[in-house]
Amino acid sequence: MTDGFADILIRWYADNHRRLPWRETSDPYLIWLSEVILQQTRVAQGLDYFRRFVARFPDVRSLAEAPQDEVLKLWQGLGYYSRARNLHRAAQLVCERYGGTLPADYEALLALPGVGEYTAGAVASIGFGLCVPAVDGNV
Repeated sequence: MTDGFADILIRWYADNHRRLPWRETSDPYLIWLSEVILQQTRVAQGLDYFRRFVARFPDVRSLAEAPQDEVLKLWQGLGYYSRARNLHRAAQLVCERYGGTLPADYEALLALPGVGEYTAGAVASIGFGLCVPAVDGNV
């Protein structure tokens, strides 16, 4: 019975899902960025912020090297500014500890500022193909 239900869900998703840039990549940085932006933010609003962030900060290193004021300025309007500060600090730590590449390890991701179980799970499973859950309140 579950196999049939899963097939129905997969077919529905294939026919009805929204085309979003973070769904069309396996780049862990872009997945992480989208997850942080979409915390407490509707997709319709977050999409423009995601595009602006990627245009200005195409990788972890460019985000890490930016002044915090610039990151906060680009974040303006999303609210919950601790997300932007944590994103910036985590990018700096990724550069210091992992050479500018997000770690392919759930526990290491979870140790980054602002990364909780869901975000670590999403980055690990979608970005790195690791077998870890990414379950949030929407599920």
